[in-house]
Amino acid sequence: MSASRRSGTTDELGPDEPEREGPGGSSAGSEGSAGGSDLLAALLDGMDAALCAFDGDGVVTHWNREAERILGWTAAEAVGRHGFAGWAVREADAEEVEGRLMSAMQAPGRQVHEFALLTKDGGRVLVRTQSAAVRGPDGKPAGVYCAFSEVHAQIDLERSIALSEALFEDASWGVVLVDADLRPAVVNAHAARALGIGRTSVLGRPLGELLAQGVEELESALTHVLAEGAPPAPAEIWVRVRTPEGERRRCWRCGFVRLASPLAEEPVPLGVGWLFQDVTEGKQAEQEAALLRFRVNQLHRAARAAAECEDPAEAATVHLDFALAGFADHALIDRVAGGAVADGEAAGPVRLVRVAVTPSGAPGPSLLGGEAGLPVRYVEGHPALQCVARSGSVRADAGSMPAEQARQWAVGRQWPADAVHALCAVLRSRGRTVGVVTFLRGAGRSAFERSDAVYAEDVAVRIASALDLAEALGSR
Repeated sequence: MSASRRSGTTDELGPDEPEREGPGGSSAGSEGSAGGSDLLAALLDGMDAALCAFDGDGVVTHWNREAERILGWTAAEAVGRHGFAGWAVREADAEEVEGRLMSAMQAPGRQVHEFALLTKDGGRVLVRTQSAAVRGPDGKPAGVYCAFSEVHAQIDLERSIALSEALFEDASWGVVLVDADLRPAVVNAHAARALGIGRTSVLGRPLGELLAQGVEELESALTHVLAEGAPPAPAEIWVRVRTPEGERRRCWRCGFVRLASPLAEEPVPLGVGWLFQDVTEGKQAEQEAALLRFRVNQLHRAARAAAECEDPAEAATVHLDFALAGFADHALIDRVAGGAVADGEAAGPVRLVRVAVTPSGAPGPSLLGGEAGLPVRYVEGHPALQCVARSGSVRADAGSMPAEQARQWAVGRQWPADAVHALCAVLRSRGRTVGVVTFLRGAGRSAFERSDAVYAEDVAVRIASALDLAEALGSR
């Protein structure tokens, strides 16, 4: 416990006040004074910082438990000593240390010093002190109090504060403190920009109002961290962010740490520290590279398999089947009725005959057909006919029309009913148009993009060569 020069209890600094007589000649203030001394002792002993105090003559009057922990001297051993000389400070340093501490009586505000103190076992501890005058009822200095802590502990605290301030001001990644209700409590500037909203506007709002997609996954991660602690590795979460320019799809690499109160006896979760970095460009590059490797491998495997086919028409379907994997749900091949035509030689509208199609029900290899040579009933302006006319790829899309209208859209173009995205690539060989290959996707897939058209054109070159060879051999 803290101790003082009288009765072994903590005493208030300043001149003693006269006792006031209560009824019956008893001291009315004695009970209150004892309670006040107990309260003061409890407050001093509960402080995280070491604290000692001196009267006007430099005699130690107060010494709390934290001071005992740092230096090893108990309150009973410390209180009543004159200064630190010979026990808490080396004799050679005692005069300087005492002068710097007691000078606080005449100085305004607090003074900060660093010097070495001696522990009870003879060791030395570098401490940082804050000292200030204690004034009596008359306003004159009556003593000095000194709060001190080990320098490394103080530096650790300052570093923690500096790190916290830097994270929320200058960090090049997003930092968000999320409370136990999964609402942002503090947001740094980088995170606010990533969310497309102001730093103050985001506070206290549900995550569902900030993100159009990915909220469930993010909230699940935050809930897990609150219950189980931080995950062992960062997590990559795809989200859609609402911005004034519209929704943007982003990939965030997220790290999470659970925040607990350092003042509670048992860890009490205060929320989650969520740190994230936008890795969209890198992830997209990785995905594109992986997709390119896969497609190159498919083309290589298809070429080797097609080389073993005796019938060139069968080789064309082999190329189609290998191209379909991971690329489309359905595919079909139409050849030009009457044989390939050179540019400008067609006397009238080109008609197409369907020669191969993938099964629309159960998965399986493409089916050959078209022996009868009957043209497909394509209406004017059909994407396949446009493809032949332009000698280039054509993309078509059902758009956002209702399901039944999308079904009619596909059936009207002689495609499977579940098709909503189409990509037609022209089949060219020896400077002539051989036909068209069409790839179709259902509603569960995204629309075809330019990179998909490039791949489809690579497949079309191989299919066109096989069909041209079949025509030359008379097998088709």
